[in-house]
Amino acid sequence: MAVYKKTYRPYEGALLAAWRRFFAIPRYALEDLHRSRFLNIFYIATFAYPLVAAIIIYMEHNLAALRLWNAERVAALIPIDAGFFMSFLGWQSMLALFLAAFIGPGLVSPDLSNNALSLYLARPFSRAEYVLGKASVLWLLISLMTWVPGLLLFAYQGYLEGGDWAAAHARIAGGLFWGAWIWILWLSLLALALSAWVKWKPAAGALMFGVFFVAAGFGGAINQVEDTKWGLLLNVPNVIGTLWVWLFEGARPASNGGVFFRLDQSGVIPVWTCWAALAGLCLACLYMLARKIRGAEVVR
Repeated sequence: MAVYKKTYRPYEGALLAAWRRFFAIPRYALEDLHRSRFLNIFYIATFAYPLVAAIIIYMEHNLAALRLWNAERVAALIPIDAGFFMSFLGWQSMLALFLAAFIGPGLVSPDLSNNALSLYLARPFSRAEYVLGKASVLWLLISLMTWVPGLLLFAYQGYLEGGDWAAAHARIAGGLFWGAWIWILWLSLLALALSAWVKWKPAAGALMFGVFFVAAGFGGAINQVEDTKWGLLLNVPNVIGTLWVWLFEGARPASNGGVFFRLDQSGVIPVWTCWAALAGLCLACLYMLARKIRGAEVVR
């Protein structure tokens, strides 16, 4: 409005603390996602596996229920150990990939397409707070799918089995928490980076599956041609699976990872190289975001 009309009045309401301001970004993003009926149905369906896992744990400790369903032998085939929880985390993490591919491309690309990023950064938001606010949407939704129900299942098993079991298998709880966060951080950075560079949402979602599956095939081709094992570093499921096995079982693993994240039997790569490869991928995603998340775009 024109200044001479003198009708402009500054905002005189209460101001939020600086560390709380970026929460406005995920709040409105979650409200938009809540309007999608398909997303709501899919997200509710992702809790079917934790429910089944809880039933399995209950059946393992209820002999009367096992006899009622004539499932004594079946229960013996499903031990509640590190492999059980690793398979749970693997299945939920694969569902998280579908979730991130569906909602991730729509987090940043609309702001860039509509030149709205300058409006965000003109307010008391830094670029880091903008990225943190967008990423927190994925962090919250995926956490509720992975490590939160995983730790609840671990606590349920410890309650039924006894405190000695929980103390002896405390490494499983740490593996659930840190293993899930490894996947969450990498997946959210990849989703935001592709959303910033690929403005067409279906293409950005397809690229996420391409990084997950196509890169694994490319790494396998390198191993065959060069007669080496280092191509496995391009195999994201193998890299994540190697880190999970180390987190859950230590230096002497008794399993080959969780479902969808099993170790490749063609070669074993050191754990430190997997950490380095994952850190490199995260830094590459941060670099891609830094190039795009700017208050003004310079066109040459």
